[in-house]
Amino acid sequence: MTRTVRVGAHIWPGGVRDYPTWRAAVLRAEELGADLVFGYDHFHRPAVRRTATGIAIEPVQPDVANFEAWTSLASWAEITKRAEIGVLVTGIGYRNPDLLADMARTVDHISGGRLVLGVGAGWYEKDYRVYGYDYGTLRARMDLFAEGVARIEHRLENLTPPPLRRIPILIGGAGEQRTLPLVGRHAHIWHSGLDLETFRRKNDLVKQHAAAAGRDDGLIERATNWTTAPAADSLLSEGVTLHVTELKPTDAGYDFTTLTEMLAWRDACR
Repeated sequence: MTRTVRVGAHIWPGGVRDYPTWRAAVLRAEELGADLVFGYDHFHRPAVRRTATGIAIEPVQPDVANFEAWTSLASWAEITKRAEIGVLVTGIGYRNPDLLADMARTVDHISGGRLVLGVGAGWYEKDYRVYGYDYGTLRARMDLFAEGVARIEHRLENLTPPPLRRIPILIGGAGEQRTLPLVGRHAHIWHSGLDLETFRRKNDLVKQHAAAAGRDDGLIERATNWTTAPAADSLLSEGVTLHVTELKPTDAGYDFTTLTEMLAWRDACR
């Protein structure tokens, strides 16, 4: 299956001056031509740094201005016109999965069929602890995730009225024991942040899991985090067609330089 190369903007609200600034960034990303615009599902901005093996959490996690994802997403559905919208990714433990499916269906209708439902097991302990959720073990969160995705699919099939389209389920992560089997069985978009060789190996596992579930793995769009154009070229040759960049607020606002470069790369690919 040949897919169109796409670009997404993951716009963090943590540390933003006010909601209108975040809102304006969403509109600017769409105006520039982003195919997808994402928020994040954190009640506090994670203070993290990326390493060769993943994400490292900083020892100090300061409280800064922040806004909740799904209420904001309903607003985005009204103010945007073209870009797909979603959360990268929704923590499955924060909401009843059937309710989450209904929320997604509702935002899908508000947006005219542009909602992408990103889901993950959740990982940021501060969100759980401060808001009174049980963080538990990784195994317990993954059990809840597996059950939750199945419940979401079931509820989406039984809502009246149904979504305007089959809402794409985006699953983030690359864990071989639990996440990749779920990708093979359920995902329409698989988002990972892997180097080329690691992606090749794990992509083979996704193909195997999809085949075991009786699915065509070509129905799963591969997505990753943007690093450089040469890296994106290499990943594109392996089937990664959706590239996402993070936009984090500063005192000067949001910097769209990288997004603009990505859009030029996308247009050249097309």
